Amino acid sequence: MEASGEPVLYHKLQIWEPGAESEEEEEEEILELLFSNPRRPQDIPGNKAGGLPGAWARVGAALVLLAVSCFLAVRQLQSRGYSAGSWGSLAPPVSSHRHRPGVFHHSAIISLSGLCWGNRGQSGVRCPAPPHDGPFLPAATCSHLGQELLVAGGNVVDAGVGAALCLAVVHPHVTGLGATFWGLFYNSSSGNSTALTAGPAQTLALGLELPGALPALHLLHTRFGCLPWSRLLVGPTLLAQEGFEVDAPLASALAAQGTRGLCPLLCHADGTPLGLGMQATNPQLAAVLRRAALAPNPDLTGKALLGLLAKDLGLEEPLAWPRPSLEPALQLSVPQGILFTTPSPSAGPELLAQLEAALPAGTPSPAPCPQPLPMDPASSILATVDSGGSTLLLTSSLHSAFGARYLSPSTGVLLRKLVAGPAHSAWACPLVLRGGLDDPEADVVGLVASGTPKGATAMTHALLSHLSEPQTQHQHQVQQEPTENPSPCGHMTLLQATAHAEHAHVSSVPRGCCPFQGF
Repeated sequence: MEASGEPVLYHKLQIWEPGAESEEEEEEEILELLFSNPRRPQDIPGNKAGGLPGAWARVGAALVLLAVSCFLAVRQLQSRGYSAGSWGSLAPPVSSHRHRPGVFHHSAIISLSGLCWGNRGQSGVRCPAPPHDGPFLPAATCSHLGQELLVAGGNVVDAGVGAALCLAVVHPHVTGLGATFWGLFYNSSSGNSTALTAGPAQTLALGLELPGALPALHLLHTRFGCLPWSRLLVGPTLLAQEGFEVDAPLASALAAQGTRGLCPLLCHADGTPLGLGMQATNPQLAAVLRRAALAPNPDLTGKALLGLLAKDLGLEEPLAWPRPSLEPALQLSVPQGILFTTPSPSAGPELLAQLEAALPAGTPSPAPCPQPLPMDPASSILATVDSGGSTLLLTSSLHSAFGARYLSPSTGVLLRKLVAGPAHSAWACPLVLRGGLDDPEADVVGLVASGTPKGATAMTHALLSHLSEPQTQHQHQVQQEPTENPSPCGHMTLLQATAHAEHAHVSSVPRGCCPFQGF
């Protein structure tokens, strides 16, 4: 584990110069976005300019100052090649040259949150086409939000946590604040790797698991994040409050599973499910996220949710709060470098045991794919990486579509079924491979797969496929490009994040399934 509890800053990703914007001003801007009132101050009686002594003079002076400030701000942004982003952040700088898709100079993020229901365990089945070509459907919106956090000066942990909270809003069929989260963070500055562990399953009520997503993500951010915690919640809060579009994976799950236990969140007034392209809102979840934005520690972040859940269920507040932890990642030295993954009760130990047996000195060969099971756990996965090699892999699951199908009226959160024993987290085993330890410029490769009860075997196949495929070498290029897409097992989706030659690379299997962003 890291020797120090101080946040890990990636200064190379900072956009604003130090001191350009005070922390107080930034906090005020964040709070205004989170708690904005549609009735503006100038519309309130008593605030009109004519009702105050000398008001016109003050208004005129204020307008002049505002005009000068805007002019200077625009000049500064234009000189750097930036434009305003969706949530008050900045768009990425304009690059003088382009790379193939998925390759970026500084950092990148890629995410997946649920396949179309007909795709699970099958191949060749596609999601229905969206009703229009809007700029961003929900999953792409979350990758875009992660990119905005990177451009605003955040690091890979900020981007990953913000995107995970976004997916918790727009894809409640596979993830959410009621889901179990596992994470793996490789810190290129120290060479250490840290695991976010969910801990043993705990009972909230009969058949329902105590949710620990908010404390887990807050804990990860507190230790390694850079931006204010409240900044990460602005985008997810606005999506929950103002509405998000029902995309193909969510519409497919609703059509297949029905709306039992999901109304009114995902239903029409007559109880029928919302269809593809329709708007859904979750104001109760928005209120929880606003409260969480102000929580000074992970315990209070969890209590912002759990107190309301206990009230809905007619329980006393749980005595045993969820206790996620940050632990040293498991590691294994192999001829190709060093492997990192998550400890028990995840499937990480099983994964390392399989790889230790399969990676003696010599050329590795792919392991056989596990046989697909009819009911794979519904899950969400994402990966973020910067050009220096710092990598965050996050995976979460409700264990089944829409979890326990209990929608908390006060919070807008779907709870997870209580699953104890080996099945609790058999799907979780994110993996980082750090190349030759004696080479400071060696590649870092991160792999994270969608939920499957045989996650360790599927991940073993993916890594062995990656290592066994010949590396391509382009003309006039000294260093080799990383393998873009390791061979997958047919019933899983794989995200790959690589730091190579001072660039960040992201890709997916199957190709094109998962939205990515970077700069």
